[in-house]
Amino acid sequence: MVFLLEDNTYLHLAFVTGHDSKQALLKCVGYDTRLYERDGRLVHTVVIYTADVKKKPPALTIGTLTYDPAVILMVDYDGDTIFTELENKIKSGQDLTDIDVLKLVLLPLMNHTMPRHNLATDTIELAKKILDPKKKNACIAAAFGFASKYLDDEKINKLREVLEMTELVESFMMDEKIETIKVALKEGLPIASIARITRLDESKIKELMKELGIEY
Repeated sequence: MVFLLEDNTYLHLAFVTGHDSKQALLKCVGYDTRLYERDGRLVHTVVIYTADVKKKPPALTIGTLTYDPAVILMVDYDGDTIFTELENKIKSGQDLTDIDVLKLVLLPLMNHTMPRHNLATDTIELAKKILDPKKKNACIAAAFGFASKYLDDEKINKLREVLEMTELVESFMMDEKIETIKVALKEGLPIASIARITRLDESKIKELMKELGIEY
């Protein structure tokens, strides 16, 4: 994940869940050099290793090139304790600090007794109890976005299923359905078939097509 910072430099966050640190760093240095070649901006890279990685892997050394990005080891964070602290804070109606929000989003990557995909679900369920609607939606969106970086497609689909139909999730799903409609129309599928695929009424599909300026 790459962010443009206020000082016009890039922050590159890389998530590594396995133990092949050499291959992961090779990918990272490739991203960084291409970013710099394209835009000429300095790139600050932080590699976030999940709790599966117990100690900092060595820097990547390739002859004259040494690549040694900043490292965060999530094994150093007690996910059980942090989850309980955040849960108590949210249940009591306290406002979350920026650090609290960051901890909430990264909870599934921490050292924890619960499987990561289950904790990802519990994290989003906990975020849904935040009183501030803006902060709640930001936490849900960030937690879901980060989860898509470290969970496989099957786990992501299960994560979608357990989410209640919040306005935010509905927006995500509608965006996906719109993309599906575009692809289906391009492939020449009839509207009736698209309706079955997207589970939308034919009238809704035609309405969306009109709003998007799509002719059929």
